[in-house]
Amino acid sequence: MPKFLLSLILICLTATMWSQESQQEKLEQRKAQIQQEIRDNERLLQTVKKKEKSAVNVIIIQGNKIKLKEKLINTTEKQSKLLGNDMYINQVKINKLNRELVLLKEDYAKMILKSYKSRSEQSRAMFILSSNSFLQAYKRAQYMKQYTNYRKMQGDEIKSKSDELIVYNGKLNVQKTAKQKLIAENEKERLSLLKAKLEQEKLVNSIKKDKNKIAREIKKRQQESKTIDKQINRLIREAIAEANRKAALEKAMEKARNEAKIGDTKEEIKTRAKAIVSSASAVSSSRIELTPEAKMLSDNFKSNRGRLPWPVERGVVTSAYGDHPHPVISSLMVHNSGIDITTDQGANARAVFGGEVISVMVLSPVNKAVMIQHGDYFTVYQNLSSVNVSKGDKVSTKQNIGKIRTNGDTGKTVIKFTISQNTTYNNPASWLSNM
Repeated sequence: MPKFLLSLILICLTATMWSQESQQEKLEQRKAQIQQEIRDNERLLQTVKKKEKSAVNVIIIQGNKIKLKEKLINTTEKQSKLLGNDMYINQVKINKLNRELVLLKEDYAKMILKSYKSRSEQSRAMFILSSNSFLQAYKRAQYMKQYTNYRKMQGDEIKSKSDELIVYNGKLNVQKTAKQKLIAENEKERLSLLKAKLEQEKLVNSIKKDKNKIAREIKKRQQESKTIDKQINRLIREAIAEANRKAALEKAMEKARNEAKIGDTKEEIKTRAKAIVSSASAVSSSRIELTPEAKMLSDNFKSNRGRLPWPVERGVVTSAYGDHPHPVISSLMVHNSGIDITTDQGANARAVFGGEVISVMVLSPVNKAVMIQHGDYFTVYQNLSSVNVSKGDKVSTKQNIGKIRTNGDTGKTVIKFTISQNTTYNNPASWLSNM
């Protein structure tokens, strides 16, 4: 029974180790991704530092870098913990093998000693010849043969377990080295994080004297953002109403054709269909009545939640969705109907999913935007200096739709990206991959 329980425990430990190896691979991939994001963030930070007239944007990017560093440290700590668990499991196996080897070697030594004492070929022959019958002689010969095979099997088992022990000891040494490396990496990242936080604190202190000026600038930008949001909301409502009018007209045309008499012309049928639509209740501008085709597109878009590609090839989020304190003036709340992504100068905006361009907007002389419909979902890409698509165009996932504008004053290249279902805004962070 104790042997059975020990075997069961070892099977459970082995299964746990396989599971931990899979987790370790996922953590390694996540760590590599975070490290790449940190490198991208650092590159953007250096670019902005060279061109930035105000320290505010530097603080925002620096804050993002600090969060990434904290994520990296947390991921490395998880790796270290998993590695420690693996090392414990391997040590348990090594201890078990050592105990088994001791017992095997002791048993083997007794057998060799006994064999040595009865090593004479004459005594073996006499043992067989002294049998009372042929059957007994045959059984004694078989016993001696089995005894020899058993001794050989024990020798092979000792060699096998010795080899297995060497393998596990090797694994344990590799794991010890890997854990020491992870601890060293974590310590290095902690020092880097401390340095980044001190730099952040210094930047914040340096602009405190300009607090009132910054607050006025933030309020001005928030007002501009609200005006743009209203304009986009109006366009979304117009698109919804237009889609519903088309759907209503198609239904009315179908009804008019069914009720048509012999000799009725197409124009007469169309006139009756328009009359049906006119007599109906007002067309909704807040919710699209989806056609089967539009519903399929909407469902496909929804099923890709959390897996949509970013609207830029690479970048960092420098303003989150919703209401949150300003990164410099914490007492001042800012609102964002989407997310702001800072990227490289000259970067292109790209569609996150297939759909139809329903509007190309000129929000200001230097700010263009593209709105794409995906069933009853809408994605909007703001702050473009030029646009490559036109209203009515069908676009595919990751298709280039325009160039993102670089602000001449700040040196920042930022795209504002929003997602809404009908007129209800969603947090893009929950839709885009790896956010």
